[in-house]
Amino acid sequence: MKARQTREHVAVEQTWNLDDLFPSQEAWENELQEILNHLPMLTEFKGTLHTGAENLSACLEAKEAIVVRANLVATYASLRTSEDGTNPQNQANSARVGDAISALNAALSFIPSEILDLPKGVIEQYLQEEPGLEPFRKNLEDLLETKPHRLSAETESALASLGEVFSAPYTIYQRGKLSDMTFAPVKDSNGIEHPVSFALFETDYEMSADTELRRASYQSFSKTLATYQNSFAAVYATEVKKQTVLSRLRGYESVTQMLLQPQQVSLEMYHNILDIIGTELAPHMRRYAKLKAKELGLEKLMFCDLKAPLDPEFSPPVTIEEAGKTIKAALKVMGPEYAEIMETALDNRWIDYVDNVGKSTGAFCSTPYSNHSYILITWSGNMRSAFTLAHELGHAGHFMLAGRNQAYANFRPSMYCIEAPSTLNELLLAQHIVEQSDDPRLKRWVILQLLNTYYHNFVTHQLEAQLQRKVYEAAQRDVPITAKKLAEWKGEVLAAFWGDAVELDEEASLTWMRQPHYYMGLYPYTYAAGLTASTAMAAKIREEGQPAVDRWLDVLKAGGTLKPLELMKLAGLDMSDPQPIRDAVAYVGSLVTELEQLFEA
Repeated sequence: MKARQTREHVAVEQTWNLDDLFPSQEAWENELQEILNHLPMLTEFKGTLHTGAENLSACLEAKEAIVVRANLVATYASLRTSEDGTNPQNQANSARVGDAISALNAALSFIPSEILDLPKGVIEQYLQEEPGLEPFRKNLEDLLETKPHRLSAETESALASLGEVFSAPYTIYQRGKLSDMTFAPVKDSNGIEHPVSFALFETDYEMSADTELRRASYQSFSKTLATYQNSFAAVYATEVKKQTVLSRLRGYESVTQMLLQPQQVSLEMYHNILDIIGTELAPHMRRYAKLKAKELGLEKLMFCDLKAPLDPEFSPPVTIEEAGKTIKAALKVMGPEYAEIMETALDNRWIDYVDNVGKSTGAFCSTPYSNHSYILITWSGNMRSAFTLAHELGHAGHFMLAGRNQAYANFRPSMYCIEAPSTLNELLLAQHIVEQSDDPRLKRWVILQLLNTYYHNFVTHQLEAQLQRKVYEAAQRDVPITAKKLAEWKGEVLAAFWGDAVELDEEASLTWMRQPHYYMGLYPYTYAAGLTASTAMAAKIREEGQPAVDRWLDVLKAGGTLKPLELMKLAGLDMSDPQPIRDAVAYVGSLVTELEQLFEA
């Protein structure tokens, strides 16, 4: 059995180059100290924001400058921890930057408090008087909307200083998952032994064509999850309690209302995604599950078989280089500036591909303002990895364009819109591959890749969101959040969706332990919202060509200057209407139907 590598032994060319952020630990430490030394200069503005528009503008500019620097410092520490959470230096850096960010937030907490204490109409007057405030217009208007829920300046400062404590549930979850969990090795159908890890299971074994390896690794994986379930439930319960208490302190009707406000999304938009997809997609995915069981020759499709490949012989190994070349060709339609970002990301070590002990699972893209994107992925050598890479490159293209065209204050759009640019890249990649050949088997294989994308966003993350809704509804009634309850609720969500098409074992109910998204507010449902938008946008690009691409590039460059409904209207989409959701679900149904026909042919 080949042991997993430690970070110091991996191939450097397959890692990201964090020297682009800070060339050394010493340089990082110096910048961290400089930021802390700079805090007293910011607090000189305290008590003065009522004196005039020019002074407010100077304060906000000074705040933005220090926050941009702090974000670079925090990103470096976070990425180091993501590449190896077992490294003591990385752990120490994470703790130090957590303390620093808490101190920074506490020092800056007077700014929103003083702004909200200004008499009604003063901010509007300031905006008219001072052109320097224009980049901060939307932030100021958004802040005014939160006024009914703000606490006293002293309380806000105290809460800001507790930032590291409030983020502790996520830190503990990640530390337990990446540093402490170990899994028993397993054997495949040929008797060859394989190591098991979070990353290996989720990016490789779960999608293996070898039923014995797939099911054995699932058992090994689930056995370890089960031993941690009570600890992880306590950690998650703490996160939920934190949100519940804060929502009550701030006078929100519910946790959900509090978490949706910064996304600028209505309750109706949120529930539409969960209710329509949850109800109308289920019959299509049940057909897909039954087709999979039939084609794989399985008497019953187990939960751990859901990601088994339907045509593994037609999915040859894909190298990083081959995937990059195909992705670049597929995304040329997005124009030269976008293509240049893709080229640079793939050729200049923006991406971390390797698997090693302590590396974070899943995939993500981090784009600190004033620097470039950094993408984490665990390359498994298959086309699913290529689609995941295209997805994360979509985030990179989005935020690089937003960063080039907007001030930091307007850099990030609502979380509701975050996943649309990334999933659109996956759809464009699929379209490109199909256009290269008339081979029916290739078309069938591409449909399978597309269904993987919809499964990931419309099933995995949507079912996470269904559980999250149950959890917050229970918390609102002060129902204790326990491992038993979480498993029960997750089991109910899975059973309601899959019906009799999938055999659900007890281990399936432990799925709530696998994702960090529960520690990121109402994030899971936004995957489905994003894919709904990108499904509609991909259709517009196919039908209209360049005009649709140009509108989409305007959306990417707009960053956070608009609320989500207005931002999507730039692209010609109305996300307040349930119809785009129904259209996306119907499209998935058409893919399943076409797949059934292709397998019968």
